Amino acid sequence: MAAPADKTIKDLSGKWVMSKELSDDFDAILQMQGVGWMMRKIISMATITLTISEYIEEGTNLTHIDIQQVATGGISGTTEKRTLDWEFRDHTDGIFGAVRGKSRWVLLADVDQGPDREWLTKGWLDESGGEHVQSHVVSRNAGWTAEQIWGFEEINETRYHTRHVVVRKEDDWKQARLVYNFQGTG
Repeated sequence: MAAPADKTIKDLSGKWVMSKELSDDFDAILQMQGVGWMMRKIISMATITLTISEYIEEGTNLTHIDIQQVATGGISGTTEKRTLDWEFRDHTDGIFGAVRGKSRWVLLADVDQGPDREWLTKGWLDESGGEHVQSHVVSRNAGWTAEQIWGFEEINETRYHTRHVVVRKEDDWKQARLVYNFQGTG
């Protein structure tokens, strides 16, 4: 199932499965990030499920988005704990290694005017007061950076949760759109 109307960028809580049919091929991105051939093949064959818990921290008004990624067969993937305050936090990822990342609420007009702005900001539905989630991650060891904008898009007249991703390493860059189907809250 795509994304029901009650699921918004302000409430992503639930299970989301990446649509291989609608998502762009992201093998070149994984290769740029230093993911080996065997792991890339496993990822390309697996069904990737995100279990998301989005909540406001009591007493702070800070949004947290905790994501547990699991591949087909229950293979544990990455756990992401994002705080939307635009402060860098260190994380050791089972696939990408040591990284520093930051996330925030952002209006598309406020996305950096750099070379990736058009790709990151196009095609979004105007929901939740125009706010989206922006993520910026820097590899501590592999020399790449990743920029993402999360929101909702209409694809083939159906509403989906999507992420626009740009990864840069030196003078090279790759981009992809990742598309997710909602699977429920249980």
